[in-house]
Amino acid sequence: MQVESAYIHIPFCEHICYYCDFNKVFLKGQPVDDYVDKLVEEMKYTIANNPTNQLKTIFVGGGTPTVLNENQLKKLCEGIRTNLPFEDGEFTFEANPGDLSEDKLRILKEYGVNRLSFGVQSFNDELLKKIGRTHTSKEVYQTVHKAQSAGFTNISIDLIYSLPGQTEEDFKDTLSKAFQLELPHYSSYSLIVEPKTIFYNLMKKGKLHLPSEESEANMYSLLMDEMGKHGYEQYEISNFSKPGYESRHNLVYWNNEEYYGFGAGAHGYVDGMRQSNIGPIKKYIEKIQDKQLPIFETNVLTPAEMMEEHMFLGLRKNEGISISQFNNRFDKPLLTVFEKPIKEMIEKGWLEIVEGYVRLTKTGRFFGNEVFQSFLVL
Repeated sequence: MQVESAYIHIPFCEHICYYCDFNKVFLKGQPVDDYVDKLVEEMKYTIANNPTNQLKTIFVGGGTPTVLNENQLKKLCEGIRTNLPFEDGEFTFEANPGDLSEDKLRILKEYGVNRLSFGVQSFNDELLKKIGRTHTSKEVYQTVHKAQSAGFTNISIDLIYSLPGQTEEDFKDTLSKAFQLELPHYSSYSLIVEPKTIFYNLMKKGKLHLPSEESEANMYSLLMDEMGKHGYEQYEISNFSKPGYESRHNLVYWNNEEYYGFGAGAHGYVDGMRQSNIGPIKKYIEKIQDKQLPIFETNVLTPAEMMEEHMFLGLRKNEGISISQFNNRFDKPLLTVFEKPIKEMIEKGWLEIVEGYVRLTKTGRFFGNEVFQSFLVL
């Protein structure tokens, strides 16, 4: 399988959101310039050892990539363009509202970045404070309009629902304000309280008051209904777009295709192996200084694990999993390999087989995690 995508991790943030469990550190006092240099070297070493065809997608995430100053941002973009075989495709940068100056937007545009993904989360300023965000809803509009003025048309925003103290009416209001931007793509996720986060510590102390499961389900139902009313197609459990604006990079993950992972704590999938990089910044830098790739862990997947991953990743997509493609890829019949869980999930009304695809029913989307776990059986 050809590697056609790359994820690049920038682990620096000016503040830490209360729900975030990604590999990240406060920006102040960090060796940012050294990190960018070593990140570029990692790309160079990796491609030298794994000559590859043209990449089709690049996604720069974090952390907050746009906290880099103009010189650092330019150095990173120059390093990407020099060392990765990428000419024309989807080139995404994550950003926070308020982070992007006109100079930074100009640099991104100059180096061919053609998609921006903003972490908005809510249009309720009080809720934004409660979850540790520092931007306001007004800054969302200002930043998006600034990006559009700079020539960016492929823009996405992330929203989170089932936040502490959030009501269904509040989420409906957030959706209404989001639609005013008339963007081509929206992502919206239910809050998951992860270990090692501020919210997790509050929850253990009984100080985190979340909406009920019924309210969370109602918010998800509202999300799907409102997106449909406004002309957005749900192509994955949490993602909605106008035709042709689906996230090509994220589809790489859901299609169980291979990709490089560059940066501290980044994950990759190459030659049937799941790899993760060293997380601590200093150790990551030291490894590359010693002319070694910063790989922390490698897991060679068995054929059974590959098939299981193919199911629980692919079933996230609304179209589901092509039976014929599975049969050809693994040289095994999907409906035989997973006969038991498919039968059980169909009986529950959570799965269906339509025109050669196994897919979640609309009801099944509310029970996605239970459906995915049912395929961990080989």
